[in-house]
Amino acid sequence: MAEESQVAAHEEDPEHTGLRRNLGFRDLVVYGLLFIAPMAPVGVFGTLDAKSGGAVALVYIVATVAMAFTAFSYAQMVRVAPQAGSVFTYARKGLGEGPGFIAGWMAMLDYLLIPAVAYLFAGIAMEALVPEVDRWVWTGIAVVVTTLLNLWGVRAAARVGFAVLAMEIVVLLIFVVSALVALAQDGARRDWWSPLTGDASFSLAAVLGAVSVAVLSYLGFDAIASFAEEVTGGSAKVARAVLFCLALAGVLFVAQSWLVALLEPVSSAELAADPGKQGSAFYDAVDVSVGGWLHDLVAVSKAIGAAFAALAGQAAGARLLFAMGRDRRLPHLLARTDGGVPRVALLVAATVTMIAAVWAARRDDGLDHLVSVVDVGALTAFVLLHASVVGWFAVKRAEGPPNRLKHIVLPVIGAAILIAVIVEASVAAQVVGVVWLGVGLVVLGVQGTTRTSARN
Repeated sequence: MAEESQVAAHEEDPEHTGLRRNLGFRDLVVYGLLFIAPMAPVGVFGTLDAKSGGAVALVYIVATVAMAFTAFSYAQMVRVAPQAGSVFTYARKGLGEGPGFIAGWMAMLDYLLIPAVAYLFAGIAMEALVPEVDRWVWTGIAVVVTTLLNLWGVRAAARVGFAVLAMEIVVLLIFVVSALVALAQDGARRDWWSPLTGDASFSLAAVLGAVSVAVLSYLGFDAIASFAEEVTGGSAKVARAVLFCLALAGVLFVAQSWLVALLEPVSSAELAADPGKQGSAFYDAVDVSVGGWLHDLVAVSKAIGAAFAALAGQAAGARLLFAMGRDRRLPHLLARTDGGVPRVALLVAATVTMIAAVWAARRDDGLDHLVSVVDVGALTAFVLLHASVVGWFAVKRAEGPPNRLKHIVLPVIGAAILIAVIVEASVAAQVVGVVWLGVGLVVLGVQGTTRTSARN
């Protein structure tokens, strides 16, 4: 009842939240799949193949299971706190104000940088198709176009996004059919089961190391929870959408990575020895086994899909800024809405993302810098999400005796998996994560001092 009263109070105060409830289940799935991107393995296949010794499909199976624990914890907490802000709101409920701020602060790092990576992917793809125009120009254009759509409204953006998602699914189906035809005519270039067992020798450590990279493909399914105050039909619909998007993404990732591994003309060892080939490994396999026409089709789909993945990420990031502004953990101006759209938060998110994306686009090593640091913030926030489930249901016992499996065992396993993935992440990602966390702790300390002074 307290939660319902809090939500009602927010809805009655148009200065704080005038978010309009006009999203359905399909809209939530569209935003989730747009952010994840159905063909996300295209960009990282070569890296995963090299790291895992060829067991790339197994990597995605393990990553899907690992993320399933996180999705389940999201489903538990979205019912407790059906508000914008996602993990920021959940950690506040389960762990308190301080951990809640840190969860939101860490998630903010990724919600601002993941769209920058996606915009850069779009710029790189467009430069390959139209080399006369520099990639940073295409990157900037993508930011402007998708920001305008987000400013138009979440419902309008979802409609356009649905068309883009349909295009991506069609291209993916064309790839699957073409790959199956090529395999039927020419046979597989590797053993049929090698995507599970590896194409040389199997190494569990290598698979787990690759999972730390594969997790990047899934970041975005959690963004669905950021729209909890804009969905019709209650929090149960949000929980179903989170679980559905993760399951569907897992199936798509395993299927396409399995097929392209069978088409791959070089071994995982050769890819590991020549990192320069890893980025184009997916395209090279398609080009050799099917033809250049499919190579170009996938490239165009990747360019458009990446831009709209950034659109969904920008929208989710704006909702996080909005929620933290509403609770005065960030400047309160971020909590203002206009016609049901958090335009101030959207413009701030777009500005930060534009700076990061264009900066990276103007550097030869810009993509490497961004990709190496984008996942550690979200993974840390996910650990606090699991802790919030235990805190709310088992420690606070806010809803009576806890279910030991759902509220203790599964969240603890999920947190342990994520901690292991963080340990396996790159040193650069770990350093950025620690520095960002340090800044967040300083901000939290200053806020605590300010609030104590104000009360006195």
